[in-house]
Amino acid sequence: MIMIAPQDEAAPGNIKVTRQDWIKLALEILISDGIESVRVLSLGQKLGVSRSSFYWYFESRQDLLDQLLRHWHETNTKAIVERARRPAATIIMGVLNVFECWADERMFDPRLDFAIREWARRSDDVRRMIDQADDDRLTAIRDMYQRHGYDAENAFIRARVLYYMQIGYYVLDLKEPVEARVSHLAAYLRAFTGQEPSDADVAHFMRFIAAR
Repeated sequence: MIMIAPQDEAAPGNIKVTRQDWIKLALEILISDGIESVRVLSLGQKLGVSRSSFYWYFESRQDLLDQLLRHWHETNTKAIVERARRPAATIIMGVLNVFECWADERMFDPRLDFAIREWARRSDDVRRMIDQADDDRLTAIRDMYQRHGYDAENAFIRARVLYYMQIGYYVLDLKEPVEARVSHLAAYLRAFTGQEPSDADVAHFMRFIAAR
């Protein structure tokens, strides 16, 4: 789900199209067709406006592409890092905080993450950004484990298992409904923490699922 926070008003004389409209459409095209299809002319045609509208909001196509990368970082990476850093009474609650990202695409959009990874195959700069994002996410999850008493190596490996499993889940494009996946929640928590979750832990996350 692509959500863009409102920032700028529409360009004079083009009141039906805003900066956010350009970015939202560009994100949709990036996800559906890849970075090569994100072109100013074709975007303008789909929006029903001239290129002058685009240049009111953006200096160049590269400026737009930079905004797409910024949006990805401010959603997908930021969500994981913030939830891994969120105070939690137990490591099980800490892992459940991170699980919120996997359960709600408003926080972490897997299709966008996959599209950026595909883009990185064509751009060394984007490849470096992906590598940095993966490192930032893993570091935040590793630090979460360490705050709850896991030694450095154990925290590092558990963070990798949790994170790489989830990214692999998206790469494999598994079509498992959320309801089916959360039916194994207690087992996942045991695997990721080595601890036994309580009924209250499971109920807490199920309330989050129900409230999405």
